[in-house]
Amino acid sequence: MAKFIFVTGGVASSLGKGIIAASLSKLLQARGFKVTNQKLDPYINVDPGTLNPYEHGECYVTEDGQETDLDLGHYERFLNIRTHRENNITTGRIYQNVIEKERRGDYLGHTVQIIPHITDEIKLNIQSLDNGQYDFIITEIGGTVGDIESLPFVEALRQMKWEMPERVLNIHLTYVPYLAAAQELKTKPTQHSVKALQQAGVQPDVLVLRTEHEISASMKAKVGLFCNVGAEAVVQSIDASSIYQVPLNMQSEGLDRIVLRKLGYDLNEVPEANMEAWKQFLQKRQNAKKEVHIALVGKYVQLHDAYMSIRESLSHAATYNDCKLCLDEVLSDELTPENVSKRLGQYAGLVICPGFGTRGIEGKFAAIRYARENGIPCLGICLGMQCMVIEFARNVLGIPDANSIEMDSETAHNVVDMMEEQKRVSQMGHTMRLGAYDCHLQEGSRVHDIYKKEYIRERHRHRYEFNNLYRDIFERNGMHCVGINEQANLVEIVELKNHPWFVGVQFHPEYSSTVLAPHPLFLDFVKTVLH
Repeated sequence: MAKFIFVTGGVASSLGKGIIAASLSKLLQARGFKVTNQKLDPYINVDPGTLNPYEHGECYVTEDGQETDLDLGHYERFLNIRTHRENNITTGRIYQNVIEKERRGDYLGHTVQIIPHITDEIKLNIQSLDNGQYDFIITEIGGTVGDIESLPFVEALRQMKWEMPERVLNIHLTYVPYLAAAQELKTKPTQHSVKALQQAGVQPDVLVLRTEHEISASMKAKVGLFCNVGAEAVVQSIDASSIYQVPLNMQSEGLDRIVLRKLGYDLNEVPEANMEAWKQFLQKRQNAKKEVHIALVGKYVQLHDAYMSIRESLSHAATYNDCKLCLDEVLSDELTPENVSKRLGQYAGLVICPGFGTRGIEGKFAAIRYARENGIPCLGICLGMQCMVIEFARNVLGIPDANSIEMDSETAHNVVDMMEEQKRVSQMGHTMRLGAYDCHLQEGSRVHDIYKKEYIRERHRHRYEFNNLYRDIFERNGMHCVGINEQANLVEIVELKNHPWFVGVQFHPEYSSTVLAPHPLFLDFVKTVLH
């Protein structure tokens, strides 16, 4: 049976619970254990699919088509595994499940309450991953201890610790602020955070202290004394230059050893974590001398998390091309045909980002035309590909009013149309084409050479598609449809032949790139940009 490790957070949000959870998973995986991660999100939305990226960052999509929190991207990138629907649970989904059961009469007339019905549903969803595949299930509880929204999740944790004490462990991540005026680190916020957790009935087993300065052994002992945690189970997580340094930091702090001991393992019988490949990856990053300058052109660039997976995929590709990624965000709203050369002239490559809606769309057209006419390597993702199609239709095919139905429902030349299956959809949540689908690559195409295979399988999140009625005229004029989903006859990839690198993909390759298995499309894009 799997052991359950819960990661909670206190003092402040955005301390990096997901990175700590992923780092511990990586260390346990490197010791030979089978591990998966899960995220419990306290918001009422059933999933993050309808959330504005400015509020919640990017929406990540699993292979089975579940729209999830961006932390699942970290889990996959660190562990080189694939997560699924069960790996992300929201309060909204829990309540939806309970209400559906009540409507069916599953509760036999009982009054439905937070305890036991909501907490039972939470525990059921957590334990659904315990199917014999894993040694450890590491579950991150979103939010901060003390938030009213996360109380049912903390209560479910309390019950599981009570019901199976030898199989459940809690790691509590807090913040130790440094007061510059006093030149001191302060532990009082951590003490209050642990007390809030204890008031909810949970005693943490391990404390991880997020800090900007080294924490002394005596201060760790003080924290342990006031929080009822042994000093040997108090570790620091000091700010790192890269999230990929954190697993090694946690290894040096002994986090994996502490967890294994507390869960009853004999360390003499467990191999040490083999992190050699991970260390080599970090060494390549640190030793890179060349720089590659790439611009992200999108409408959500003011928020770092909005294009998290694209950023990390480019970072992986740069590392494996022995260069340092210099990535700048360019707000597409501000680009015009008049200023595009000045704004983008210093970049060796452009990525046209995904998104929804009309805002900033004309700026994307200007960036694409600039890249196409000046031989600048350009990758368009999802809406980015659709923008490539529209720009080509307008400026090469001579169809000035070409557009997408999404941008102009009355356009006479809908070179991008709504998918047939989407025309009957009236709701927004979880209604797009989602998840992994097969794609056939045309032999002799650039993407066929990149992937080195005839069929690929990539993840989707979209409602609109290339309009096949225009396919012949595009092909005759140099934009080739080289990737096709044969089942739906959906154009997945377009590319220009007479261009250094100009590829648009309807899917999201960024969801599939990991630290130890970078995505071939990004690898080749960065390689071309470098040369």
